[in-house]
Amino acid sequence: MGYYVKIHPDNPQMQKVEDAAKILDKGGLVIFPTDTIYAIGASTKSAKGLEALARFKGVKLEKSKFSFLFYDLSHLSEYTKNFDTSVYKLLKRNLPGPYTFIMEANNALSKAFKNKKKEVGIRVPDNNIPRELVKELGHPIAATSLHSDDEILEYPTDAELIYKDYKHTVDAVIDGGAVGNIASTVVDLTSGEPELIRAGKGSFEEL
Repeated sequence: MGYYVKIHPDNPQMQKVEDAAKILDKGGLVIFPTDTIYAIGASTKSAKGLEALARFKGVKLEKSKFSFLFYDLSHLSEYTKNFDTSVYKLLKRNLPGPYTFIMEANNALSKAFKNKKKEVGIRVPDNNIPRELVKELGHPIAATSLHSDDEILEYPTDAELIYKDYKHTVDAVIDGGAVGNIASTVVDLTSGEPELIRAGKGSFEEL
């Protein structure tokens, strides 16, 4: 049965973060809050974890479209192709924040995802829990939104209810308090010019 833990979103208790990072490192799945909605993630360095995340989503790993959560922009170049100064300035201005930026991927993820990944969705959420998790893990987390069966709410917002629903499916649920139910704004940067793919919490007009 999955592990349930409360972590403070402003000042995460580091021992609890370390425990959750160890679960990810061993190939486990962890549900955690972001600055938009609750997400489920796996370590990008764990084949077992990535396969489990794909199974959770009901997709083949090579066809998956997970976001990659980073602590900040310092490791972006390890996973993306060269991008110009204007793109970097746009990222720096808006991250951490409620955006997923689609960028050209380099070959770093090809082996893990069993395909030639051409694009990668970048997230630096404005929430200390996932960011500290990534920092402790030492590499990005592959993540996807947690969807709700509720006809009114598209995304679940209560971690206790999430745990009740998923305690037999995932390895840990981090309760970081209530979050919203609006996903990130998805922006494609692969052409050099921002293109709106999905409107969400972040303002596209203010990019």
